[in-house]
Amino acid sequence: MIRVQKQDFDLATELSALSAGNHNIGGITSFVGLVRDMADGEQVGAMTLEHYPGMTEKMLEQIEAEANKRWSLEASLIIHRYGRMEPGEQIVLVACASPHREAAFEACHFLIDWLKTKAPFWKLEEKDSGAAWVDARESDADATAKWDKANT
Repeated sequence: MIRVQKQDFDLATELSALSAGNHNIGGITSFVGLVRDMADGEQVGAMTLEHYPGMTEKMLEQIEAEANKRWSLEASLIIHRYGRMEPGEQIVLVACASPHREAAFEACHFLIDWLKTKAPFWKLEEKDSGAAWVDARESDADATAKWDKANT
């Protein structure tokens, strides 16, 4: 399931809904991304995420489908927020449910790595020195490449 939304989410509610009625699920892993208050040694006052509606959801569906192709998952969930958020607020939730923990852990890790580099979101950080768009990081590309190698 994919959701791109402005409003916050409740982790417990989302995880409960993910497994409701499915007793083949042996474990759920989740990752919640938060807005940090520091970046490159500067205080961050807020972060604004922008996206192209329709295009973003389509890419998230493709990323989720790839995870379901690689691992045996009973359910998966990606919630990504957009709009202006302050430090400490939740940005993203990725959760994977599987009969066995290894698939759930690996699929969750894969999803967040691929989201960081393939999901079409643009981040504007408000710092003491002014607002600036965040460039892609080499470490995120390296994390994604790890999964590309694992698939060959």
